[in-house]
Amino acid sequence: MNAYVAQVIDNVSKKNANEPEFVQTVKEVFSSISPVVDKHPEYEKADILNRMVTPERTFTFRVVWTDDEGKVHTNTGYRCQFNGAIGPYKGGLRFQPNVNLSIIKFLGFEQTFKNSLTGLPIGGGKGGADFDPAGKSDAEIMRFCQSYMSALYRYIGPDIDVPAGDMGVGGREIGYLFGQYRRLKGNFENGVLTGKGLSYGGSLIRPEATGFGAIYYLNEVLKHENDSIVGKRIGVSGYGNVAWGIMKKAAELGAKVTYMAGPDGYVHDEEGITSEEKLNYILEMRKNDPMHCEPYADKFGCEFVPNEKFWGIKDVDIYMPAATQNDVDIESAKKINESGVKYYIEVANMPTTNEALDLLRANKNIIVAPSKAVNAGGVGVSALEMSQNSERLSWSKEEVDKELHRMMVNIHDASAKAAEEYGLGYDLVAGGNIAGFLKVATAMLEQGIF
Repeated sequence: MNAYVAQVIDNVSKKNANEPEFVQTVKEVFSSISPVVDKHPEYEKADILNRMVTPERTFTFRVVWTDDEGKVHTNTGYRCQFNGAIGPYKGGLRFQPNVNLSIIKFLGFEQTFKNSLTGLPIGGGKGGADFDPAGKSDAEIMRFCQSYMSALYRYIGPDIDVPAGDMGVGGREIGYLFGQYRRLKGNFENGVLTGKGLSYGGSLIRPEATGFGAIYYLNEVLKHENDSIVGKRIGVSGYGNVAWGIMKKAAELGAKVTYMAGPDGYVHDEEGITSEEKLNYILEMRKNDPMHCEPYADKFGCEFVPNEKFWGIKDVDIYMPAATQNDVDIESAKKINESGVKYYIEVANMPTTNEALDLLRANKNIIVAPSKAVNAGGVGVSALEMSQNSERLSWSKEEVDKELHRMMVNIHDASAKAAEEYGLGYDLVAGGNIAGFLKVATAMLEQGIF
């Protein structure tokens, strides 16, 4: 490994010892770019890597809200504006009780390279709060969102920082956040948030865009291997917007999701989650009870295995972890290696621990695709929403889907080309890191030292 790269990784590990998620993703990205830094001594001279791992600015703020019984609650809000070298900061807001600075920094760092891969002029950022929307009334969520935006609104804008949704932040939350922003600013800057409702500037297919994009990326991997998506059986962890988009687009292209996992266990639907009835039921199920997928098995007479993950089952062709970070650990990776499955396509942000990812990448019989490339379609369509807002236009579903498809083909091709250029073969993990890094590093160099 390049000495400068190794030094930066060591410094990050020491300085951020209490931020394991952030340290993990820095190691994963920078371990891939060593051959690039070898060829570009100017990166070390300008200390590009240390500048990259240091957020441009990070806020923490108090969020005080009142529940329906009149009790006052206090949460912590975050926004990390990680890197704006190629455009306004762009990245989602996550409302979950486990949100902390380490998670926000890792997501913001990862977002920087993901956004770079889209080819669109957007920088990297992330935010959220240690607030759990589950079990809260609409009025409670509205009051929380209004308090959160009252603290944040001074630091965001269409040309500054454009938040979006993430875990725990869907269309309802975005609506409340935008309403409070509009109230405070006194104008209609609908480009300040993405993931909005269609009635006030949202884009068609945004909720399912990440899942659609993941399937488009997978399709390019299969083409590279002279394979076809038709007839493929897919195992997906999760059943939120991302997993639902995977299910829907896979069915459209002739594949089928046969395994679906949730916090309570996993479902095996041998016939596949392909019909409108099944897809619509999943929407209803997660709305009523987002923590349990067993009702799907009860409804459609499928096998349900409680409190287990399906990693290691052999009757699928493709694994797509699409739930949360560190879902696949070293023991799960060993089972995946033994299963004989050829394609491991990350979809959630950092769903695989570094140790597990190293093990899977070492298996030359498995093709591993990284989440920062595979799930970039979501933020890509968010950027398309920004374009529509700036032009005061609303594109058709077909137009957005066409642009998404084109974007995912380009991301795959850029990743494959970068890996090949640096003598790494068809290494999509390294290629994605290199392609994303190069654009950001070039922009930082051209803009001088600051």
